This record gives sequence, C-alpha cells and structure tokens, in this order.
Amino acid sequence: MLQRQAMPVVDAVQVLIDHRGEDQIVVTNQGAARLWPKLRRHPLDLHYNPSTMGGAVPLALGLALAQPRREVLAISGDGALLMSLGSLVTVAGSGAANLTVVVLYNGLYEVTGGQQTPAGSAAVDFAGLARSAGFRSVSRFDELTAWREQAAAALTTPGPRFISLTVEPMPAEYLRSATPSLAEQLTEFRRALGSEQAGG
Repeated sequence: MLQRQAMPVVDAVQVLIDHRGEDQIVVTNQGAARLWPKLRRHPLDLHYNPSTMGGAVPLALGLALAQPRREVLAISGDGALLMSLGSLVTVAGSGAANLTVVVLYNGLYEVTGGQQTPAGSAAVDFAGLARSAGFRSVSRFDELTAWREQAAAALTTPGPRFISLTVEPMPAEYLRSATPSLAEQLTEFRRALGSEQAGG
C-alpha cells in the first residue's frame, strides 16, 4: 500500500457527526455503517451491511431528490465507491444541491477482510474524479486539524459536494460491531419523515 498522510477514522467521522443537522439524512454502508451507529444514533440514519457495496451514493441521491428541502449525507469507503464510480456522474448530472458525498479513503476492503483495494497501490485522486464528473464543490483532507477547521465551510458550499478524507484503517472493535437492524431503522426513518411532514 502507498504511504500517505492519514487521519484517525473515528476522529474524522466524529467531525461529520458534530456538524450533522437534526433534519439531515445520513446514509452509510460497509465500514461506515458499523462505525457511525457506535458514535451516534438518529432516526434519520440509514446504515446497511454487508451487501449493496457501492449502494450508499445512489440511495442517498434518490433520497436527496425525493426530499429537496433536506440535506443528505452519503458516506462511502473507497472500495465501495470504486464499484460505482458512475454514480458520481449521475449525482453531478442530477443537480442535487442538497447532497454531500464523503469517501473514507484508506485503500482497504475492510468489511470483507482488509484486502487491499486497487486504490491502495495507486495514487487515486477521488477528489479529482469528482471534479471531472462535474461536482460543484470538491474538497480533500489528509490531516485532522485542517479537516476540523474547514469542515463547516466544506459542508455548506453549493452542492452537490464531494469530500475525500484520507483515513487510517478502522479499529477492529468497530468492524466487529453489528449494523443496527434495517427493519428497525426503516420504521424509525419513516416515522421521523412522517412526523416532521405532518408537523410542517
């Protein structure tokens, strides 16, 4: 694997949690779907594993288009994103200004055993790919202090937004965590959307 500066993944994701709006939808899969629920639970979260690798971005796009007044955050690993790079063009072409895509780049297929991804042995520029695909806002962070200082700006620029975070491998205790029951998540998710729409 190429040697690159990287930040602790738990700290990097915590920054996203700290900036998460109460009415924002968050979609994760693979490693992030195990990490995020350990740090924060919210009715508007959708975390799923172990299948649909690469499915976080398309699902988040559908939700962003269906809920145009609500911000949507999709978190993907680099291995999953490599399986659906075309989704970046679809997102940019949709014009979904309320969608942020974050890739956690560590060069590993963590959920399936820690195998190296093709991006682990090459200098893949995910931010450059997103920029070429047509994203309005693109950011890349390799260092935690800079990410903390600039996260608010990166998450509020005109969308769709793409943020590449170069991170260290996920601690094993998070990978051993079970993803919350999808049936329970969907019940909470529908209830949250229904109650908010009824109140609004």
